[in-house]
Amino acid sequence: MISYKDSSSMSRKRVRTDSNLQSKEFDKKRYIRSCKDDRISRLPDDILLHILSFLSVEEGARTSVLSSRWINLWKYNTCLNLDRYTDFEKIRRKHPTTGDTLVDNERRKYVTWVNRILRSHKARTLKQFRISFGLNRKHRKSITRWLEFALSRQVRRLELDLIYYNEPLMYYRFPDELLSRTLIVDFKSLRELIFRHVDVSDGAIEFFLRNCPLLEKLIVCHSTELSNPRVCGGGGSSPLVLKHLEIVFCSGLKSLKVSAPSLTYVRAATYEELFIENMPKLVELHVNCIDNDVALRRLFTALSCCPQLETLSLMLLSQEETNEICKLPQLPKLKKLEIQYAARDFETLIRLARLISACPVLEEFVVECGWAYHRKKHTKVDYAAITPHHYLKVVKFCGYYGRPRDLEFVEYILEKCVVLEKLIIGPTCALEIFKGPIDVEQTAIKKGKRQLEALVPRHIELVYL
Repeated sequence: MISYKDSSSMSRKRVRTDSNLQSKEFDKKRYIRSCKDDRISRLPDDILLHILSFLSVEEGARTSVLSSRWINLWKYNTCLNLDRYTDFEKIRRKHPTTGDTLVDNERRKYVTWVNRILRSHKARTLKQFRISFGLNRKHRKSITRWLEFALSRQVRRLELDLIYYNEPLMYYRFPDELLSRTLIVDFKSLRELIFRHVDVSDGAIEFFLRNCPLLEKLIVCHSTELSNPRVCGGGGSSPLVLKHLEIVFCSGLKSLKVSAPSLTYVRAATYEELFIENMPKLVELHVNCIDNDVALRRLFTALSCCPQLETLSLMLLSQEETNEICKLPQLPKLKKLEIQYAARDFETLIRLARLISACPVLEEFVVECGWAYHRKKHTKVDYAAITPHHYLKVVKFCGYYGRPRDLEFVEYILEKCVVLEKLIIGPTCALEIFKGPIDVEQTAIKKGKRQLEALVPRHIELVYL
């Protein structure tokens, strides 16, 4: 006979057993259902690899734990972004004077890490290969091997960003021996080529332009060996298809000649000679120019042959004596003009009116003005004869401190720009050497507000930065 107590005990035990079985069955069904709902893992390899291309190498490697479908898939990723510059910069800033040993250790770790990644990589082609770390000529053998690896896989976008401050003599130099091995190293697949803090010679630039028929973007920043490069092409059986060009912060650059019919964007900083021609598709240009009438006339004459030009950013390089800017050739489609200008305190900004007059459909005008002080008397300019502007809607004036020259320029804008909608005022100038202390800027803001609020009509929006 089974007592009530025993029966109850068995019943409770049976219930517990049934509950465990039900829980396991539920987990199994939920797992099967989750596998069926994992639609991402059932996508074709090409789509999964495209997803991985948006991740860093380390993030891509972590996807191996998602399921068996993802194991080792990252090794076939065609976009290798080997960027660990943040780690390098943290140590460099934390130990600015005593961190040489730590920085060298980070460099060794980075080289080891990249070598391990490349040994594991199995993709036959690469869309992107990017190195970003503080390396120099001491690591040239490893860097050159990495370049050979990328080029052997017909890389499309190659970026070498070897951020190495304060020691430009230690920059890695792009090896000439790679350029002479065209039978082994294939440059024909390159579409974008980016060098930062890498020494590249004039000959190397011209080699890439000749031997990379698909090259659309070329960027060279902080190279000490460039002196007189020529970016020219457009005829023959393999015309130049370059659309984007940047050559900036190259301390040895003396002259630059650019003649490329497909270019739409150019940013070039040369302090001596810039020759530009044959750019019918150019839309945006950022250049330096000597601040005198002859240099500006030469530049505007060349640009008047660029019928699609809409944006011009111009840094005017001061001389001991500046002359009045005479009438310039017209830029018929220019809509935005940016000027960085280091003026002497006796000069007037009204002289820039000739630049505005040369742009008949200009809609936005930006002035970044810094002032250098000289003990000369400022003379007020009569601008009554200057022709009114009927398209200019937005003017931004950075470097406004409420001086007579500042106020005179604003008065000119308000009188001559008859359809002006917005006036943006700020004391801070992009030219670092002319930036003032914070307390001076705060005082300038208060002074500017008192001056301009009474001067600017109500229908014009006045904005303070």
